[in-house]
Amino acid sequence: MISGVQINILDVKRDERGWLTEVLRCGHLTPGQQMAQLFVTVGNPGKTKGKHFHTRKTEWFCVTSGNAKLYLKDVRNHEEQVIPMGESNMVTVMIPPHVAHAITCSGTQPFYLLVVASEEFNPKDADTYRFDFPEL
Repeated sequence: MISGVQINILDVKRDERGWLTEVLRCGHLTPGQQMAQLFVTVGNPGKTKGKHFHTRKTEWFCVTSGNAKLYLKDVRNHEEQVIPMGESNMVTVMIPPHVAHAITCSGTQPFYLLVVASEEFNPKDADTYRFDFPEL
């Protein structure tokens, strides 16, 4: 497992109305860490999103619908990890700085990904660096 990456298995409460889970709590943060932005992105079958890393930002990913594979690579030591995410594996993954990430839809339906970032996106100082995953 890549140093600093955390995987929290979610407790999904299901009944006839649907389901509910707590994706991220402030108690999951390390001292001094903050949550600054929440967004949703959708990935279509067979498509890959991401392929970048950050030097400052921490991000938390949770696929709430559909299925995807999260590809991680530490840009400092090249350690790799692949994490299945989505309806078949409800987890929240914390991605620390210097860990490149790409996410590919692994199902026949789009995936819906919630992302929480530790700092707001600033186009003048994006802290986003392209990273090539040759296998994707």
